[in-house]
Amino acid sequence: MQIEKIITSRLAIRGFTADDARFAISIWNDLEMGEYLADPALEEEKITPEYLREIENLGEDEECCYLISEDWQTGKRIGTCSFIPSEDGKLYDIAYCVHKSHWRQGYATEMIRGMIEYARGRGAEKITVTVDKRNIASNGVMKKLGFRIAADGKYKKRGTDQECPDYKYELLLS
Repeated sequence: MQIEKIITSRLAIRGFTADDARFAISIWNDLEMGEYLADPALEEEKITPEYLREIENLGEDEECCYLISEDWQTGKRIGTCSFIPSEDGKLYDIAYCVHKSHWRQGYATEMIRGMIEYARGRGAEKITVTVDKRNIASNGVMKKLGFRIAADGKYKKRGTDQECPDYKYELLLS
C-alpha cells in the first residue's frame, strides 16, 4: 500500500522502498531498538536472502502501509512506521520505531502526529497503537498525545514462548 508523502515540521514520511530494507533491518533486529517489537531480533547470519527479499517487498503490501520517516531537508532516515486502516477507513492501527541515534529528540511524537493528521484527513475516527508496558518512552508518548488505555493484554514474540505485557491505546478523533 502506497500513500503520498506526509510532511511534518522536520520529517517527510514516505512509502517504503526496497532500498529501505537494510535500514529497517538495522532497527528491527537490533537487541536494544527491537526489544519491544513482536519479532525477536535476528543475528546477522540468520538474515537470509529470502528474509531480505521479504523486507524489500514491504512497500507492496496490500493491507499494511509501511513507511520510512526521514529528515525532509537532508533525506537522512530517522525511523520506520506503518498503519493498517480498517476496511471502512474509520480505524487506523499504527506502529512506529525510531533509530536509537535519534531517541529523545521528539521524532516518535512527530511521526505519530503526522500519521494521525493523515488518517484524520481521510475520515478516520479512531487511532489505535499497541505498546509494550515496559517501554516507558513509548507509553509516555502515548499519554503526551492524548491516547488512553483501551485494553490491557499481552503478546507473544513470534517464534518464541516469550510473553510480553502490553497496552492497547486509542485516540478518538471525532
